[in-house]
Amino acid sequence: MKFTFKTEIIPLLIILISIGLGFYFYSAFPDTVPVHWGINGEVDRWGSKFEGAWLMPLIGAGMYILFILIPLIDPKKEKYEQFFKTYLIFRTLILLVMFGIYLIASFNTLGYNVRVEVWVPLAIGLLFVIMGNYMGKLKANWFMGIRTPWTLSNDEVWNKTHRLGGKLFIIFGVLLMITPLLPYNSFIYTLIVPVIIVSLVPIVYSYLIYRKIKK
Repeated sequence: MKFTFKTEIIPLLIILISIGLGFYFYSAFPDTVPVHWGINGEVDRWGSKFEGAWLMPLIGAGMYILFILIPLIDPKKEKYEQFFKTYLIFRTLILLVMFGIYLIASFNTLGYNVRVEVWVPLAIGLLFVIMGNYMGKLKANWFMGIRTPWTLSNDEVWNKTHRLGGKLFIIFGVLLMITPLLPYNSFIYTLIVPVIIVSLVPIVYSYLIYRKIKK
């Protein structure tokens, strides 16, 4: 498994562009900027212009470094060769979505009418849909995927759980993407309930599959 110029060019461009924009936004932002929006699109937290301009680029750079280190420190690092392309896709998607959210928030701060409550769910929903399509290709590791005592103990449990998890991710992603089209009070059915299902069902499923295999 090798990180080469070809594998790193897109993530590095995302980081470098984010840093370049950080300098511009810091010079253009007012002293106090919106840094968080509620589900209805209204600002519910304000911060300094440093936070608004630099928090996301710094987090993105930190995550990029972490993505480089993870395959080197994972006790199951030999598995990464089996899903290296999927690992790179996940890394690039996450960095792209973070960059997109950074742009949405920043242009909104500059006075452009960018509807945070519409574009952020669309971006995150699309991320879940694409990741869901690749979930079944992940192999057992300690950092990425549905990590339970049972998936990490048995490759068959891991594979079956991630096939189910991929389907749940896709459904959740689609629900997120249509959330802006629905009434405000419906978010409990498109966000809260699905989050609980996506979080708990794979855990229970992995346990049941593990017990079945052991029997």
